[in-house]
Amino acid sequence: MFYRIAEEVDFAIEELELAQDHVHVFLSFPPRYSIAKTVGILKSISASQLFRTHPEVKKERWGGEFWEDGYFARTVGDKVTADVIKQYIQYHRQEKTRPSQLDLFGD
Repeated sequence: MFYRIAEEVDFAIEELELAQDHVHVFLSFPPRYSIAKTVGILKSISASQLFRTHPEVKKERWGGEFWEDGYFARTVGDKVTADVIKQYIQYHRQEKTRPSQLDLFGD
């Protein structure tokens, strides 16, 4: 869904990882958008589409909201490069497939 939204509004998603309770996304967007506006676009359109296709989800959500109000954003710079951010997202994607320490000492 984020990829479709990004294509429609001229964002370029370079990395994306979905966790159970949050999303990591590395993207670029036109300078006419602020970070807050970009996040707002992704959240509002994705929630609207989700509620339209799965109305039961809206009933389950407290107050009918899908996304929390907050977000974390980090821009690329001298010390935090695009490669560092991509590696961070890829690490979290791979973390889901690695056995946890407790799994190593299973029954």
